[in-house]
Amino acid sequence: MGESQKHVGVLGLGRMGAALAGALLGAGHDVVVWNRSPLKAGPLLDRGARLAATPAEAASADVVLSCLSTYDTQQPVLEAASPKVLVNLTSGTPEQARDVAKWAASAGVEYVDGVIMAVPQGIGTPAAQILYSGSETTFSAQRDVLEVLGKPIFVGEDAGMAALYDLSLLAMMWSTMAGYLHALALVGTEGVTPEQFAPVASAWQAAVGGFLPRIGEQVASGDYATDVSALDINAAGLAMLVETSRAQGISTAVPAVLRELFDRAIAAGHGAHAIASVIEEIR
Repeated sequence: MGESQKHVGVLGLGRMGAALAGALLGAGHDVVVWNRSPLKAGPLLDRGARLAATPAEAASADVVLSCLSTYDTQQPVLEAASPKVLVNLTSGTPEQARDVAKWAASAGVEYVDGVIMAVPQGIGTPAAQILYSGSETTFSAQRDVLEVLGKPIFVGEDAGMAALYDLSLLAMMWSTMAGYLHALALVGTEGVTPEQFAPVASAWQAAVGGFLPRIGEQVASGDYATDVSALDINAAGLAMLVETSRAQGISTAVPAVLRELFDRAIAAGHGAHAIASVIEEIR
């Protein structure tokens, strides 16, 4: 191997695990893979990967990436593997990541937790972002490997922080998608197609994204004064959305949740404040 190449083990060859191993092979790293079903390794073996018979064999590598289906299935594999350096890319909660970090510390394993903010097809491209937390020293030492997979972003030495960022970002994504689907259903009641609506919606979504820094500033300061758009005006708009949705014959589930939340914030005295004040009810 050249000086920039490393011996990398990959545990788990689902769609994401296979994409990780493929990107590492493409960058010239020496890759050994393990999966419960060895048949999944075929395409990677054709590209030069080696198949480990056991997790421990894969864990003899300089660094091991774990990308298994759940933490429950992962832990026995990790205990059997006993890697020297572990980058955990299995999806889970902050507490699950912290539990693995405690196990790693007790077992003398250098540990970094990571969450992948990309689909398998994006791995190895500039569009992929992967958030990491845990040992910053280990993160820095393995950066040459991690940069192959996507843009590495370190978010803190608390091992659970990457998972917390992940779920927070997914909260934004799921809420946005639910709102968009509601909008499509609403305009669709009058024959508007997704193709007609999408350009207007995309431009509006970009504009809404521009509001986020100011909202963040208001939350950080706790000063919710506004001369732009008070919460009570927005709550009135939500009431109109709920009523119009009902009149058009579609579910009110998405806006009704927001209306209830906004109404609670108004009842708590935030009617004249900015929308950012709703965080007080969320908290």
